[in-house]
Amino acid sequence: MAPTDLEDRVTGAVEKLSESIVSVSSVRLERRFFGVVPLEGQGSGIVLDSKGLIITNNHVIEGANQVHVSFKDGRTFVGEVVGSDEATDVAVIRLSAGDLPAADLGDSEAVKVGQFVIAIGNALALPGGPTVSVGVLSAKGRPLPGSDFIFEGLLQTDAAVNPGNSGGPLSDLDGRVIGITTMMIPYAQGMGFAIPINTVKHVAQEILENGSVARPWIGISGLDLSPPLARRYGIQLDSGFLVAEVTPGSPASLAGLRTGDVVTAADGAQVRHTKDLLFALSKVPTGGSISLDVTRMGSNGRLLVKPTETKQARRFGSSQQGYR
Repeated sequence: MAPTDLEDRVTGAVEKLSESIVSVSSVRLERRFFGVVPLEGQGSGIVLDSKGLIITNNHVIEGANQVHVSFKDGRTFVGEVVGSDEATDVAVIRLSAGDLPAADLGDSEAVKVGQFVIAIGNALALPGGPTVSVGVLSAKGRPLPGSDFIFEGLLQTDAAVNPGNSGGPLSDLDGRVIGITTMMIPYAQGMGFAIPINTVKHVAQEILENGSVARPWIGISGLDLSPPLARRYGIQLDSGFLVAEVTPGSPASLAGLRTGDVVTAADGAQVRHTKDLLFALSKVPTGGSISLDVTRMGSNGRLLVKPTETKQARRFGSSQQGYR
């Protein structure tokens, strides 16, 4: 691709998306020893549909008593937080407005590592419109730090991501949103992360339909089985999910899963990493079950586990002052 062709595609994508990007300002009240004080935060968001739905990060609006949404053309609205999900850092805001410029949502499963991407957002709340940075998609399926549930993992990019970008789009060169920027590693060079847009669509739909996100729970914790770990415990495998703890009385316990078991497949799909098991669980319908292939002390077996539901929804909680 010639430099001028790349430039034209970047500018075209930015022009296509710019009207759909919003600034999200949140205000929460916190009691201090001298009284109640307002604390402000700033982030970004995108227009999900023309009827007034906005997508942003949970950490941008968490704990907010008020949310203000501003558009490039100067319009500002007071937004209602429909609901949010802490585990995936997704939040949905509703505006009393219509005929809004909805963003074009892409397919995060179809993106390829190495392709060019564009990060757009209200970095540091600088005046003059959103900040644009260009980079490549560095990796897919990165675990979400601090979360016990992921669908696809995170998209990693070397496009510059700064405080205030949170909730803004990561797009391809056609201006299609492939992810929502969520975080960056401040002590690293070129390590920004975005929630895959397929995950965002799934979570937003659950919030809109049910007011919360229901997830199957089976009651286990563990870690990825690595070759060094396998050698230490005499396990004749080099990958899988090593069960470290089973909650008494949980679905996993009732099905016969034990500490030290290694889960190697879920509903016929290979489990090499924790995220593989979590992704398989995410697809279990309400009231359904999941079959787990398990290795225990050299013997192989299959267990049928019927998950129960756990719901996570945040409307008001704790938050930190400053830019998100």
